[in-house]
Amino acid sequence: MEGKEQKFTDLFELREDLGKGAFSVVKKCIDIRTKNEYAAKIFNTKRLNTRELQKLDREARICRLLKHPSIVRLHHVFKEDVVHVTYMVFDLVTGGELFDDIVAREFYSEKDASYCIQQIVESIAYCHQMSIIHRDIKPENLLLSSKNPGAAVKLADFGLAIEVAKGEKGWYGFAGTPGYLSPEVLEKDPYCHPVDVWGCGVVLYILLAGYPPFWDDVQERMYKQIKAARYDFPSPEWDSVTSEAKQLIRGMLTLDQDARLTAEQVLKHPWIKSREKVASTMHRQETITGLKKFNARRKLKAAMHAVGLVAKKSSFFGSTPRPTSPDSTPKTSTSDLGLPLLSECETDTPEYEIILITNKLLNVIAAADFGEYCKYVADDITCFEPEAGGYRVEGLPFHKFYFNNDSSKNPVNVTFLNPKVRMLGDDAAVITYYRIVQSLNSAGGFTSTSSQETRVWQKLEGNWKCVHFHRSSN
Repeated sequence: MEGKEQKFTDLFELREDLGKGAFSVVKKCIDIRTKNEYAAKIFNTKRLNTRELQKLDREARICRLLKHPSIVRLHHVFKEDVVHVTYMVFDLVTGGELFDDIVAREFYSEKDASYCIQQIVESIAYCHQMSIIHRDIKPENLLLSSKNPGAAVKLADFGLAIEVAKGEKGWYGFAGTPGYLSPEVLEKDPYCHPVDVWGCGVVLYILLAGYPPFWDDVQERMYKQIKAARYDFPSPEWDSVTSEAKQLIRGMLTLDQDARLTAEQVLKHPWIKSREKVASTMHRQETITGLKKFNARRKLKAAMHAVGLVAKKSSFFGSTPRPTSPDSTPKTSTSDLGLPLLSECETDTPEYEIILITNKLLNVIAAADFGEYCKYVADDITCFEPEAGGYRVEGLPFHKFYFNNDSSKNPVNVTFLNPKVRMLGDDAAVITYYRIVQSLNSAGGFTSTSSQETRVWQKLEGNWKCVHFHRSSN
């Protein structure tokens, strides 16, 4: 039942949208013959470059191998090259995200957390047996099969997964989501299957505390915490957590990947294997309260990503996009959104280096640190921006004035969306992106501004410097 034999529309009927990404949409579909419901992930392959097509083929190949009750299963792939569309037909999971379900529960305990992480680690153990590394364990990829009580947890989204024989360390690229990246990936050391156990350890910590073990508004500071495996179990929220649970977390968040617990060892740990005797059954209201705040922050970022998608000139099939409320939340994980900085990036490339340095510059601007700003821009930087009245301005004094006098400081959230880079040889590049800044106004309320921006970077004396900047009106 592959695409070469029959077309997708010969076998399935499309229904309502379930989610949307930069290059794909997810729709509910019905098997015409059996009337069974599935989710169809539909890719516009005409918009994918060679590398992205290879990634899509790899994802399909890996998903075909995986048949486990705790993994969202791929049933069919249809490649219709004439119309430049690929259909991937998956299980329809209707229970939403695991973390959203937990905050809606009336009762939640260590025992419940133990059962949740067991299902997640079972799926990872199976992947590792099949020589697969997922590389993107995070809450957005942990779904529930249905809304029924006790529904199975399902691991989803294998867009970053790779095939690696067990124990074969290597540098397979920078891949994952910032708060869940392992130390070895951040250090760009050879890595292997233990990266998934680290991700599960971060998830387990959140399941018990309601907040992540590594966090900082400045990404580089958070990375330093991760590289040193610097986390703790602060009082009072961790006082009621059993020593066995903490011991398991330490084993999963071990700095040395060779000393880290394997997925099989995690499943044999007493806190999981003998949860009836070991795991506490006390209700953890503080965890639910923390998770509500944690989820709200995640949803805010996801909503900003959705705004970035709408900001594109055309939608998936080229129609004019309709405005989307910033409060709306996409129903798919961020791995489809084409946001390599905010969600994932797979390899070290000059383009990604430009994305990283642009993000650093935007963080410096958000912090209103003019001294640090000067390190990233050329002394004779030119710019066109609304504050200049449409005229070209040259040099740093113009920027210094606004750093010193801007009344709209103290941003609550700065979102860097849809970066697109074009290299102009080895020592010059142009990046375009969409930026949203949320800040406090004088009345104590929130305001939000957005702009489309372009920066020209040039390598001067071995360092990248921004030599030109253009911003659209907000």
